[in-house]
Amino acid sequence: MDLMTGLLAIPFPEIDPVALSLGPLQVRWYGLAYMVGLLLGWYYVRQLLSTDKLWPGNKAPFSPSKVDDLLIFVAIGVILGGRLGYVFFYKPGTYLQNPIEIFQIWKGGMAFHGALVGSGIAIWLFAKRNALNPLSVMDLAAAAVPLGLIFGRLANFINGELFGRPTNVPWAMVFPDAKYIHPNVEPTPRHPSQLYEAALEGLLLFVALRILTHHRMALKSPGTVIGSFLIGYALARSFCELFRQYDVQHVLSAYGFTPGIIYSLPMLLLGVWFVMKARSGDAQAAS
Repeated sequence: MDLMTGLLAIPFPEIDPVALSLGPLQVRWYGLAYMVGLLLGWYYVRQLLSTDKLWPGNKAPFSPSKVDDLLIFVAIGVILGGRLGYVFFYKPGTYLQNPIEIFQIWKGGMAFHGALVGSGIAIWLFAKRNALNPLSVMDLAAAAVPLGLIFGRLANFINGELFGRPTNVPWAMVFPDAKYIHPNVEPTPRHPSQLYEAALEGLLLFVALRILTHHRMALKSPGTVIGSFLIGYALARSFCELFRQYDVQHVLSAYGFTPGIIYSLPMLLLGVWFVMKARSGDAQAAS
């Protein structure tokens, strides 16, 4: 696109990625997003556990007082899994050449699919340690995950990263950092794909799961909520990938597919398996 087209796009609201500076200490929006997401998830999980009627036998699987321990398990799983997932799923060559940067998480670089695996392992360990049904604990956590996704994607937008593909829609934006990656075509109006993901993977998915938990009583069938989350996220992420900048250098970018779509396919299949397992359990209980 020509320069005039780029100038007519909506200006990107350049927000300092550093939310707060206290001397040498810098608090970035990216880190705040993860903290707020975890704290909101903690609060929402406590609310679900305080509502006995949502659970099998009208009794929550464990006391809200144990949510503090669950938060620690999940936080460790999210940070380790998210960072290692980004390193090995998206930029293994870069980090193998500079391994010290693996630990510099304040610079950004987290992968949701890695965080999902990490948190899944952490939740399973928490459930086993407390003699709980892992499916019920996964259901509980899955219901709250979209809250964190909303803030995580908003942080991506503030950082001007993971921007979308070129477009001429009225709400297109020119992302300043795009010129470092695609200097030959900038300035180019692009989809604000981070906001699409915040809306679909975050807000819409949260509402859908809320309907399942509070109107369909899905928590009474262990595995239904985690399965529905996996299916919903996989579909929302795959759809948003159609608007996100195509990474031609990644080995999984081929025939219109993207790494995000490929990594979402196992989620979709696993989600279907969880839902089918939950339904078969309900059928056996009713027989």
